[in-house]
Amino acid sequence: MDTSDTDKKQTRAALTLAALGIVYGDIGTSPLYAAKEVFNPSHGITLDAGTILGGISAILWSLMVVVSLKYVTLIMRADNKGEGGIMALLALSSSAVQRFPRWRVALPILGGFGAALFYGDAVLTPAVTVLSAVEGLEVGTSAFKPFVVPIAVGIIVALFMFQRRGTAVVGKLFGPVMLIWFSTLAVGGIFHIVTEPRILGALNPFHALKFITAHGWSSFIVLGAVVLAVTGAEALYADMGHFGRSPIQTAWFSLVFPALALNYMGQGALLLSDPSAISNPFYLMFPEWALYPMVALATMAGIIASQATISGAYSLTKQAIQLGFLPRMNILHPSREIGQIYVPAVNWVLLAAVLGAVIGFGSSTALASAYGLSVTGTMLIDTFLTFFVIRFAWKYNLVLCLLATGFFIIVDVAFFSASLVKFADGGWFPILMAVLIYTVMLTWRRGRHILAKRRQSSAIPLDPFLASLFADPPVRVPGTAVFMAADEGAVPHALLHNLSHNKVIHERVVFLAVTIEDVPWVPVEDRIKIEAMGHECYRVGMRFGFKDRPDVSKMLELCEPQGLEFNMMETSFFLNRETLIPVLDVPGGMALWRERMFATMARNASSVTDYFNIPTNRVIELGTQIEI
Repeated sequence: MDTSDTDKKQTRAALTLAALGIVYGDIGTSPLYAAKEVFNPSHGITLDAGTILGGISAILWSLMVVVSLKYVTLIMRADNKGEGGIMALLALSSSAVQRFPRWRVALPILGGFGAALFYGDAVLTPAVTVLSAVEGLEVGTSAFKPFVVPIAVGIIVALFMFQRRGTAVVGKLFGPVMLIWFSTLAVGGIFHIVTEPRILGALNPFHALKFITAHGWSSFIVLGAVVLAVTGAEALYADMGHFGRSPIQTAWFSLVFPALALNYMGQGALLLSDPSAISNPFYLMFPEWALYPMVALATMAGIIASQATISGAYSLTKQAIQLGFLPRMNILHPSREIGQIYVPAVNWVLLAAVLGAVIGFGSSTALASAYGLSVTGTMLIDTFLTFFVIRFAWKYNLVLCLLATGFFIIVDVAFFSASLVKFADGGWFPILMAVLIYTVMLTWRRGRHILAKRRQSSAIPLDPFLASLFADPPVRVPGTAVFMAADEGAVPHALLHNLSHNKVIHERVVFLAVTIEDVPWVPVEDRIKIEAMGHECYRVGMRFGFKDRPDVSKMLELCEPQGLEFNMMETSFFLNRETLIPVLDVPGGMALWRERMFATMARNASSVTDYFNIPTNRVIELGTQIEI
C-alpha cells in the first residue's frame, strides 16, 4: 500500500475520532433525557407496548430524517469554502440573492435571529446535560436528591472558569472519552434488545406515524419531546470547517447513529419489560454495580457536550463581530491550537445564564421544556436559508428545490410548533434570550448603517483633496503615517484634525482600509492591495474573511514584497475616536432608546488597536463627535 494512502487513512481516522469529541457531544448525551421526556406521564399517553414502540420509532426516524437526510446529506453540502454554521450559511445565501433587494435585506435579519437562538442552545446544553447526568445519583439513593443541583452548579462553574486556560490539553481526551461513551450506549442497548426483541418493531416507520397521530392533542405535544433526540444536529454543520465533511459523516454512520439507535431501542425494551423504569430509563438500563461509574462517564460526556457549545458560542460571536452584527469584543487565543479562541465577555454572560437556568428550573425535566424551542427555531432557519443556496447559488430547478427543502420545512415547522406549546412551561426562556440578543444585534447593525451614512454625507473625496493639498503642501515631517479609513475613497477625519492642529504631514502617508468579506477565509496572497497615489501617498486595502484574525501588523509585513516597507519604530497610526451623540427626531435614525444603546455599545467596544493588533505605543487617537 502506498505510504501516502496510509497517511491519509490515519489522518482521516484521527479527524473522525476528534469529531466524535467535538461534534457529537450534544446529540450523544440526548439519551440521558430524551426517551424519559417522550414517555413522560404528564403528556397523558398510556405507557403500553404500542406507545413504547411508537415513541422509540418516532425518535429513530427523527434521527434518520433530521440528522441523516437533512444535515448529513443535504445541508452539509452547502459549505462556504469548507466552512459551515448558520453564519457561513447566511453569508452564502446572502451572496446568492444579490440580484433580489428584498431578500438581500430579509435574509440577514432572519439569519441574525437564528444566530441569536443558537446562544439559547449554548446556555441550555450545559444546563440540561450536566444536570441530567448528575441526576443519576438519585437513582442509587434519594439521599442524593438535595445535592444534585449544587453538584451541577459546581461542575458548571469549574467548566467556565477553566475556559481562559484553553482546551488544547484536555481536548485530546474528548474523542477517546466519547468513543467509550458511544460504545457503552450500544452495549447497554444490545443487552436489553436481546432480552426483549419486540422492540425491533420500532424500526417500522408506521409505528412512529401512528404514535404522532393517534393520540390527538397529546400526540402534538409529545413531538416537542421527540425533538430532544436531535438536539446538537446543528453542530454537525457548524463544525464542518474544523474536520471536513467526510470525517463527520463517517463518524455518524459508522458509530454515532448505530449507538444512539441501539440505546434508544434498549431503553424501549426496558420499558416493555418494566414500565416503572420510566423514572429514569437511561440509568436503569445498567446493572446496579455500574450506576456510579455511568454517572461519572455521563458527567464527562455532559462536560464535553457543554464545551462544544461554549466553543461554538465563541466562534459564532467572532463571526458575528466581523460580519457587523455585534460590537468589537476582546478575543483571546489561550493556546497555539488553530482556531481556538476565548471571549471573556461571552464566557461570563453564558455562565450567569446557565446558572440561572440550572437553579431556576431545578431539574432536567423542567429544562427539557425550554430546550426544544431554540433548537427547532435554528433548524427551521437553516432549512429556509438552504433553499436560497441550492436555488440561486447552485441554480437547481425550482421544483426540485421546493421538494428538497419543503419536506424538511414541514418537519421543522411541526417540531417548532410542538415546542411552542411549552412556551409557558419554560420555552419562554430561550425565546427571551434570543429576543434580547437579537435586539442588540439589530441595533448594532442598524446603528453602523446610520453611522456610515452620516460619515458619507460629510465625506470629502480623497483624490481631489490630495491634489489640492499638494498644490501648496504643508511641512512634511520624517516617518510614516497610517490613517485608518472606514471608506477608502474618503478623507479620514484623523487626517483633517492632524492638519488642522499640527499643520504638518508625514513624508509618507498610507490610507488603510480593512474589509471583512462574506467568506470564511481570504487567501494570504489576496489580502493586500496597494495603490500608489503620488507624493509618497498610498492606498492600502486589506481583506479578511469572517473567520480570519484581522491582524494589521502582520499584514503590513506582506507589503514589503510589493515595494512598501514599514519600520514600526518610524510608523504612527492615526485613529479616529468617534463620540456618538443620540439626538431625538434625526431623519433616518432609530428610537432614542436604541440610539442610546448603540452609543453605549460603541463606547464599550474593545479598542481598535487590540482588535486589529496595532502596536499601542504607535497609536495617536483624534476625536470627533457625530450625531445619530
